[in-house]
Amino acid sequence: MRLRQSLTIPLLALFAGACTPRVELAVPNEPININLNVKIEHEIYIRVDKQLDSIINEDSGLF
Repeated sequence: MRLRQSLTIPLLALFAGACTPRVELAVPNEPININLNVKIEHEIYIRVDKQLDSIINEDSGLF
């Protein structure tokens, strides 16, 4: 039983060491190009009731 425990711990350590991930950083050979040619179009539709239009009118002095 003692022999089994003494072999189990090194084997677990060996398996855990074999599973460590490898991280590698590499510089690309070509420069990174970011294309920002974006065309944004939008339309805003505002519908105002005639009574509200008369309240919000520039002549009303509200604004």
